[in-house]
Amino acid sequence: MTNLFEAAGLQSGAPRPLADRLRPTTLAEVVGQDKIIGPEGTLTRMLASGRLGSLILWGPPGSGKTTIARLLASETKLELEQLSAIFSGVQDLRKAFDRAKLRREQGKGTLLFVDEIHRFNRSQQDSFLPYMEDGTITLVGATTENPSFELNAAVLSRATVLTLERHGDQALEALIQRAEKLIGRPLPLDASAREALVGMADGDGRTVLNMAEEIFAAVKDGQPQIGRDQLTKLVHRRAPLYDKNREGHYNLVSALHKSVRGSDPDAALYWFCRMLEGGENRLFLARRLVRMAVEDIGLADPRALAVCNAAKDAFDFLGSPEGELALAQAVVYLATAPKSNAVYTDFKAASRAAKETGSVAPPKIILNAPTKLMEAEGYGDGYQYDHDTPEGFSGQNYFPDEMPQRPRYYDPPERGFERDIRKRLAYWENLRRQQLK
Repeated sequence: MTNLFEAAGLQSGAPRPLADRLRPTTLAEVVGQDKIIGPEGTLTRMLASGRLGSLILWGPPGSGKTTIARLLASETKLELEQLSAIFSGVQDLRKAFDRAKLRREQGKGTLLFVDEIHRFNRSQQDSFLPYMEDGTITLVGATTENPSFELNAAVLSRATVLTLERHGDQALEALIQRAEKLIGRPLPLDASAREALVGMADGDGRTVLNMAEEIFAAVKDGQPQIGRDQLTKLVHRRAPLYDKNREGHYNLVSALHKSVRGSDPDAALYWFCRMLEGGENRLFLARRLVRMAVEDIGLADPRALAVCNAAKDAFDFLGSPEGELALAQAVVYLATAPKSNAVYTDFKAASRAAKETGSVAPPKIILNAPTKLMEAEGYGDGYQYDHDTPEGFSGQNYFPDEMPQRPRYYDPPERGFERDIRKRLAYWENLRRQQLK
């Protein structure tokens, strides 16, 4: 008669996913994280010293955070307590702490592994502190989010943050080879399809093994290898790892902006398309392009701002997906335009000066005198109307009298349209000097 455990599929012979069957049994078997668990890795040195403090494992999905945490408990002989911040609450934490205190009284240690630890709120995170401090628990938290933004400073100060990298192609290939060894036959893919499979995994070890398992199940032993096109039909391409509300959002924004600033239209288009594929708000992208136009192109090409605003209007008019081409055109225009941050930096310098001298008045020479009293006080006395001069330039002082030395904020570079502006400013400066003689 089948018991409840067997009915639930919990008997020892129940099928297990390939990724679970291939889970490493020692830290040395973990691939792709040599900076942490290699011969000179941070964690390797900690274990060699015989001291393991609390850790925050920060890395993308499928990089081995859970595996490393479990293996640490095994290799340090600590009792493993595992929680997920998604499914656990205050009561679960209290029970875990109580069990850890009981073990400590019995002379045993506890490794408390908290998956997705950034999902706990601030007060829940604070509850770890006394137990971390007195050694009741060794906390190992796993997070896909930047700990600096998501975790309490008090928790971070008591833990070491270890950054796990997304798996490179070599590490993913090693995982595929392990799967082939376990299954007992090669993955039935030609070279092109195998390369595509690694690309689809996007650095996620769990994903590459799950897709390999699908392929092994679909293509029986002895059947011909499948190519790239067949693979894409068999395995649904995985959505990009891009959460537009989290760190991935800001990373891609930064990559796009720096590619434009670096005058690389190819890279700029790539990151722009990555953001589109990630579901980014198109009007957010339009706003970012406008900012790039005024921050990094400026007056080196005054048309850049007009192009970006026109692209936004075109997107509003056409909608998606046709309007995205207008935004892409603006990306290429910005990336290939001459670059200048002169107005951007000079604006900040002038803003600082304005704050420092915020109480000084304009010179009386440029003030209107609507009353007899103001006229008697010298308001507007000696003012020259620039259009009445031969050069259309009077060269008068427009800065406060309390600023004896004329400052210079705007210094255009010898690039693009600003080359002409620079010549014009030099011409006016020469006229100003002549009038001061």
